[in-house]
Amino acid sequence: MSMRTLRSHAGRLALLAVVVLLAATVYAVVVPGRAGAGAGSDDGDWAGTWYAAPVGVEPGGGAGRTVRNVVHTSLGGSRARVTVSNLFGHAPLDLRHTTLATAADPARTMRTLTFRGLARVSVPPGSEVVSDPLAFEVPTSGDVYVTVYAAGPVTWHPGAQQTSFVARGDVDRAADPREFAQVTGAWRYVTALDVQGAAGATAGSVVVFGDSITEGVGSTPGADRRWTDVLAGRLRGPHAALSPDSGSAPRAVLNAGIGGNALLARFAGPSGVERFQRDALARAGVRTVVVELGINDLLGGERDAGALLAGMRELVRAGHARGVRVLGTTLSPCGGVRGCTGSVQRVRGFVNSTIRGGGVYDGVVDIDRVLRDPYAPMALWGPYDSGDRLHPSDAGYLAMGRGVDLGVL
Repeated sequence: MSMRTLRSHAGRLALLAVVVLLAATVYAVVVPGRAGAGAGSDDGDWAGTWYAAPVGVEPGGGAGRTVRNVVHTSLGGSRARVTVSNLFGHAPLDLRHTTLATAADPARTMRTLTFRGLARVSVPPGSEVVSDPLAFEVPTSGDVYVTVYAAGPVTWHPGAQQTSFVARGDVDRAADPREFAQVTGAWRYVTALDVQGAAGATAGSVVVFGDSITEGVGSTPGADRRWTDVLAGRLRGPHAALSPDSGSAPRAVLNAGIGGNALLARFAGPSGVERFQRDALARAGVRTVVVELGINDLLGGERDAGALLAGMRELVRAGHARGVRVLGTTLSPCGGVRGCTGSVQRVRGFVNSTIRGGGVYDGVVDIDRVLRDPYAPMALWGPYDSGDRLHPSDAGYLAMGRGVDLGVL
């Protein structure tokens, strides 16, 4: 892939999504536009506390059901807003009811979200809508319910590594968990939860931008044991090494991982180059991005180390243009995985050496050295292996999260 093509992919995601009120009473419509810049890094003192990168449209849709998304926060606040997406839809999304509540006390805390003052909006294909700011005590490192009843295409993130719930019919405000008998491992409609009024909001957010290893495949579902969760816990800790302008405030960690995602190829969702603006640079309060991408390109047939490194450098240039630091991980061990041939290992080794040499990113998170078997360094170490020789176990993700130098964030 040429540099001109890489720049073209990144530039396509730079258009703003604008929300405009068209009806004066009970219904609102979003003007069509590219999603992803309405709640971006220069958006006042808002900070993202949770994110789910949209992957595609759910096959078969899901009419006639209410979805209760369970999201885990990394930063608390006194005001909240939610982003609902129709990014991949080919028809308008009729968003009828959306509520926000804490999982600890949904009956007492449940609030209705509005969009330009109205509870019901129509979101055209390729667009998103951001709710009005809501006075709401968002917990730090707690579960929050974002419940949606809608008709139309379902933009989703199927590999959530989290247990959410579904109910038949319109039961959006139901606080009784028995109404939501069906469990699901996907997030639907909702892509972001941002907070304001937290001491840590001014310190900004760290976005971890990657594939299934960032998404947390291999970790215990619903237990919040991804390496991003470990990193968020460390940033909240009393000995966190924070940047000079952040004082003692913690910073949020947003997980922008997509299982199967690649840097250059479209294996699962848009390529990393294509989605970087939306899923990383447009996040509220983003100050630093950590890129963990490239191993799926190699396993999928890419053998041009120069193309991979050029793609990585393109992300760095895009980040710098927005005043964002871009760190990168080395490519993880893959020995024993089908497709991880000798040629793959040679390219992986060259890419990793170049990354370690400082010629790619603003800083390095060396997950290869953290995860590899000390006696067989091309492969994942046994205690860190979830069982497929590629994705870490809970112990492996713990080691990854602990292996990040907080001072470089």
